[in-house]
Amino acid sequence: MNPKLIIATHNFGKLKELGALLSELDLDITSSGKLSLVDVEETGLTFVENALLKARSACQQTGCAALGDDSGLEVDALQGAPGIYSSRYAGANASDQDNIDKLLETLADVPHALRTARFRCTLVVLRHGEDPAPLICEGKWEGHIALAPKGNNGFGYDPVFLPHDAIGSAAQLSGEQKSTLSHRALALQQLKNRLRRFLSHTA
Repeated sequence: MNPKLIIATHNFGKLKELGALLSELDLDITSSGKLSLVDVEETGLTFVENALLKARSACQQTGCAALGDDSGLEVDALQGAPGIYSSRYAGANASDQDNIDKLLETLADVPHALRTARFRCTLVVLRHGEDPAPLICEGKWEGHIALAPKGNNGFGYDPVFLPHDAIGSAAQLSGEQKSTLSHRALALQQLKNRLRRFLSHTA
């Protein structure tokens, strides 16, 4: 029987990307959203802490191994903001467009050369709720913040993120391109190389 893994997210965009990148592994994958699990409050001060909170909550609610993801946008001109607050930069119930609008307004007077930024992704896997030795993988994607949104693919800040290793914004890339270039893809590549072995050992 294939090992079961809960992806601890209610975000459909994240689930789609994570599921696609993990699909080649022989795992029984589902998500917190599909199981109607209670969403944990993100009270951590770092990406690692928040990813751990998500994974631990899903483990405790299901008794299964869980993958917690925390990711966000770091803008150098803003001392790393919005960072761990990326999804709620414009407020607790902010939409992607609200967050983009606030970011562009905040950077209105910042020239292109100083609009350097990166997406960062931290993935944490716990085998059970009390796992003392989690698997932690991280990836980052360097780029700049655009002056205006471009493209209709992706989610979050993708329309205003201009990766250094691509032409156009992250929202103008295909799913196949993002699956090799993105911060989440880089973290998942590390994870894929280690996950089955990790899940086969009991902490």
